[in-house]
Amino acid sequence: MSKKPKHELENNKLNKRLRHAVGDAVNDFNMIENGDKIMVCLSGGKDSYALLDILRQLQASAPVDFELVAVNLDQKQPGFPEHVLPEYLESIGVPYKIIEEDTYSVVKRVIEEGKTTCSLCSRLRRGVLYRVAKELGCTKIALGHHRDDILETLFLNMFYGGKLKAMPPKLVSDNGEHIVIRPLAYVKEKDLARYAELKQFPIIPCNLCGSQPNLQRQVIKEMLQDWDKRFPGRIESMFSALQNVVPSHLADTELFDFAGLQRGQKLKHGGDLAFDKESVPQRFSDGLEAEEGEIRLPAAAPKKVINILASKPK
Repeated sequence: MSKKPKHELENNKLNKRLRHAVGDAVNDFNMIENGDKIMVCLSGGKDSYALLDILRQLQASAPVDFELVAVNLDQKQPGFPEHVLPEYLESIGVPYKIIEEDTYSVVKRVIEEGKTTCSLCSRLRRGVLYRVAKELGCTKIALGHHRDDILETLFLNMFYGGKLKAMPPKLVSDNGEHIVIRPLAYVKEKDLARYAELKQFPIIPCNLCGSQPNLQRQVIKEMLQDWDKRFPGRIESMFSALQNVVPSHLADTELFDFAGLQRGQKLKHGGDLAFDKESVPQRFSDGLEAEEGEIRLPAAAPKKVINILASKPK
């Protein structure tokens, strides 16, 4: 086999893997419904480019009709190339809106030099995006967070926040007016990096965030990357754990009635087992993907009647 056909085969497998991972997440959490108008938050990074690209593929073939509108928040960071996103979006024919809000100056004025800016920057950005979603009449807001982002947030909250909390694939927005979805929830970051290189997306680096090399999130990211190299399958197993929560074997009195526990009571997940010895699914345990490379995790919500990966009716 020549190099060119092999390269094309690998690219096709990657594209199919990402489509299936996104489609599975959409189906499992009922992210997209007929008639939805989805605001795709486009930052100029690899993740949001891939999100928009894959949603467009599904939009063309799915048996449900939904609209996409790309929205970028120009935060007025020094040197931000304002022309890149409009030129790209016009070239692919996607409706878009660019919002100009100088949140950069606000963050720089409020946060001391050397301190982490992410928290304030994120809150300001969310407020603007919620307002724009309402103005555009969007029913869903799609963010480009992937599987690794979700796990990093889990460990950040455990190590620094004292909470067992991650990023849910679907939630209600802070103001209660919108449904926020993360269609890349099942997707590996390294697959997105390969996909961005393949598609040659015009990546825009975030200078504000990139100027903070000692962020706690970066420390967690490096820890997970090290685990992924040394212990293949561990990352998949950890993400699977997020969908197999056992409240009776934790210690949150609001999630489980420990005070009312009685002798002879049967628990949904069994009794006092310190460690579940059931084997991890084969696709996770050896760190190798199936032939098609699908990331297929246990459903966390009832299946939709309409499968987003099915074809449009003829």
